[in-house]
Amino acid sequence: MRNNFFNCFSAVIVSLFLLSGCSSKPTPIHPSEKAFEGEDTYILFALRAEQVGDFKGAASLFDKLYTKSQKQEYLYRSLADELHAKEFSKVVKQVDSLSGGSLDDAKLVRYKILALSALSQLEKARLLAVKLADKTQDANDYLLASDIYIKEKKFNMALKYLNSAYVKNYNEKILDKMAIILYVNLHRKKDAIAYLETHTRINGCSKRICNRLIGIYSNENNIDGLLSVYKRLYNIDKSKQIAKKIIQIYAYKKDYIQLMNFLEESGADDDTLLQLYITGKNYKKAAALAKKLYERSGDIGYLGQNAIYEYESQGENITKPVLLKVIKNLEKVVDVTGDPLYENYLGYILIDHEVDVKKGMEYIRNVLKTDHESAFYLDSLAWGYYKLHQCKKAEKIFRKVVTLEGGDNPEVLKHVNAVKACLKKYNKQKGKKK
Repeated sequence: MRNNFFNCFSAVIVSLFLLSGCSSKPTPIHPSEKAFEGEDTYILFALRAEQVGDFKGAASLFDKLYTKSQKQEYLYRSLADELHAKEFSKVVKQVDSLSGGSLDDAKLVRYKILALSALSQLEKARLLAVKLADKTQDANDYLLASDIYIKEKKFNMALKYLNSAYVKNYNEKILDKMAIILYVNLHRKKDAIAYLETHTRINGCSKRICNRLIGIYSNENNIDGLLSVYKRLYNIDKSKQIAKKIIQIYAYKKDYIQLMNFLEESGADDDTLLQLYITGKNYKKAAALAKKLYERSGDIGYLGQNAIYEYESQGENITKPVLLKVIKNLEKVVDVTGDPLYENYLGYILIDHEVDVKKGMEYIRNVLKTDHESAFYLDSLAWGYYKLHQCKKAEKIFRKVVTLEGGDNPEVLKHVNAVKACLKKYNKQKGKKK
């Protein structure tokens, strides 16, 4: 209903123009000046016709606006709407009648080229486009000529005109077209990459160009190239998706040092960085990062990790204040989570440093309720008996420990040997008494 209304109304407006027109040609008027009463109203109806897709009616209205005012912008708008309405032959005739074959009004000629191209009169369109480009040396005209060469599948010539347009202002959209033609149509893959990489070195790597390079490097299975581009892209778009790609590539290359450096500099994935610190036994950094993650998130699991890696980073030189702080934090974690991992660790520390051996053994007995066949939990319990000088009880538990998975752990074997030495000393002393 609405389209029909505006079609009819456009016809009424056109007829009004016809009735109100005069035979003499009006004097050209400055674009900012009103040419006749009601000009603004007619413009609104023309624009509305465009909005509802009535390009034929809009073209007619703008043509009448041009006739009445001689304002060129109305003429150009009329021709553009004729193209939208697919009135290509009409555009060609109208431009010919207005220009008389002259190239002086480049805008008019461009409309004719587009119309000829749409009519598949590619040779005519190309010859005209080349003449116009040679005359104006405008980047847009070089692009117009290249588009026709592409339609004709004359890719080398298309590339030539694209390059002429590109050197005007190093437009990345033009470069992207050039790269596609080089890579896909001319199979000059190295040249496509060279053009793109050169542009990035001079002008930086925009999203468009970076993504084009990513597509090419991915197709070529060039892992180093992909990594390089993703890192450049990350500098302008610090998204999690791009960071994830970088992490995946470093992991694929097993280049964990560079991955660690990237994560430290970018802060893109602190959880992965924490795991790298742990795997590399860099417990000091692991403790500091776990503390930061705890303060940021409030996740008590990070507090537990901070305590464990703070303890591991100190080694045998741990001071009493640091030891007590570790114990305090682990007690807090165990109270909240009841996690056997932290409970065993807490119990073992209390036993090993003889802070409170019996309390430590209580923690160990509690975790053994959930897993009574754990070599590590049983080792902790046996070590408690050793610290209480009950070596026979410890030795009895260790007999079972060495048969379980993890029973050959160096720490466990160290404890086994300590208990054996304890029993040997005990038996020796017992023998002397006899």
